[in-house]
Amino acid sequence: MKMSSRTLDSCVLLSLLLTSISAVQKLNSINDLKKIDFGKSVPKHSLILLHWFANMLDIDNNNIIWLTFDPNTDYGSHHYGNFEALLDPLPRGYRYFTVGNLNEETSDDLPDYVANPRGGYAGHNRDRIIIRAQEQWIDQVYMTQHYSVSENQGTPYDPVHTYLVTLNLLKQIREFSLRDNQLPLVYLRHRYESHADDVNIRNMWGELACLGLFLFIVTEKKCSKKQPNNQPENNRRSGNTRPQLSRPEIYRPGNYRPANYRPENYVPGNYPVLTENYGRTEIYIPENNTMELNNRSQKCSFCKLVTCCFVIIVLVIIIVIISLLFTSK
Repeated sequence: MKMSSRTLDSCVLLSLLLTSISAVQKLNSINDLKKIDFGKSVPKHSLILLHWFANMLDIDNNNIIWLTFDPNTDYGSHHYGNFEALLDPLPRGYRYFTVGNLNEETSDDLPDYVANPRGGYAGHNRDRIIIRAQEQWIDQVYMTQHYSVSENQGTPYDPVHTYLVTLNLLKQIREFSLRDNQLPLVYLRHRYESHADDVNIRNMWGELACLGLFLFIVTEKKCSKKQPNNQPENNRRSGNTRPQLSRPEIYRPGNYRPANYRPENYVPGNYPVLTENYGRTEIYIPENNTMELNNRSQKCSFCKLVTCCFVIIVLVIIIVIISLLFTSK
C-alpha cells in the first residue's frame, strides 16, 4: 500500500519539526554558558543582552517569572511567529516574543551599555532573546541569533545557536545585578571559582563592575586552559612548589611567596598571618617576624646562661661562708 504524497509531506514536515525542537540546547548554569564560544560563533553582546533581560524580570517566591514591560512594544520587542518552526508549538493562550532588536524605535529605552556596548562587545544587532508568555507570565526563555550575513541564510534565526535558558541560570545571572543591593565582587568571584582581579574590574567597569565580572567569568576559560596546573613550569622544575599537606602549611619568604598572599592579609606584629586558600588554612610568617623570633631565641639562651652562672656563684659563696663558720668554731 503506497503512502499518498500529502501524508509523506506531513511526515517530512513533522520530522523536520522534531529535529529543530530537539536541536535546542539547554543552559542550566553559568558553567553551561562557559561552553559556548562567545566572540566567534556567538556574539559577546548576547551575554550583555541576557544579563540585562534576566535582571529586568520579576521572579516570585513560587519561582514564577513575570515580565515587567510590554513585550509588544518596549525595548525593541515584538511578536515572533515561529514560522520556521524553530521552537515548540505554542500551547493555547501563549505567544512568542522577541526582545533586543536595536533597529526598533523602542530600543531607545534600552540602557546605553546594551544599545551602545563598549568595544569588543558589539553584536551587529544579530542576538535576540525569545520568550514564550501568556500575558505577563513567562514559562520559557531562549537566547538566539540571526544568521551572519556571510552565511547567506537570510534573516531566520540560527537553530544551532539557539539555547533554552533555565530558571536556575536566570537566578545565577541575577546575582550580578547592577542595582543598589548588588553582591560584593569578591564573593561572586569565589562563588564561581574565578581568577578575576576584582579591583581591576572595578576600575575598568565602574558602576557596571558586576556586569564586567560576569562577562569575565563566562569567557575566562580560554585563558585558564593554557595553565591547567595553575603553576609555572620553571617553578615545578626548580622545586619551589608548595607541599601538599593535610595540616596548615608554613611558608617563609625567599624565592617563593604563597599565591594567595596579599598586603591586606599582613598584620604587623610577632604572629603568623592566617589566610584562606579554597578552604585550606595557610600560615605565612613575615620575614621581619622570623628575624625577631631568632633574635629573641638567642637572647633567651644568653639569659639562661647568665642565670646559671649567677646561681653557681651564689652557691659557692654560701658553701665558703659555711666552711669558715665551722672552722672558726
